[in-house]
Amino acid sequence: MRYLTDRKRAQGLGAGKSGTQTHWQAMVRAMILTVLVPIFIFTFGAGIGGTYEEVVAYFSRPFPAIVTALALIVGLLQLMYEAQEAIEDYVHGVMEKISLVAMWALGYTLMAAGLFALVKLAL
Repeated sequence: MRYLTDRKRAQGLGAGKSGTQTHWQAMVRAMILTVLVPIFIFTFGAGIGGTYEEVVAYFSRPFPAIVTALALIVGLLQLMYEAQEAIEDYVHGVMEKISLVAMWALGYTLMAAGLFALVKLAL
């Protein structure tokens, strides 16, 4: 018969030992988005409302293009990590793995398509 204390019984259960790092990464992304989203809104809003040529000329400049690209990348990464958390909490088994792969593939595809469109618009 084993004599295990409550602490010994609970040891090894619980966190996957990466919770603190994941939390800090989420906080850093949130702080970046807190600064980036208002800048993006004002930058994007200034570029809207003109003719096609004016919009292309506006987004051909470095600052609007960089702000738009950063907002796209950081925003989609935050969305993908939050979706991963939801999938890990509510979906289990093979469907969890399929859902995670599909979500990451869709997220990176959207990121690539957005950056491609931005580069094509700027050139």
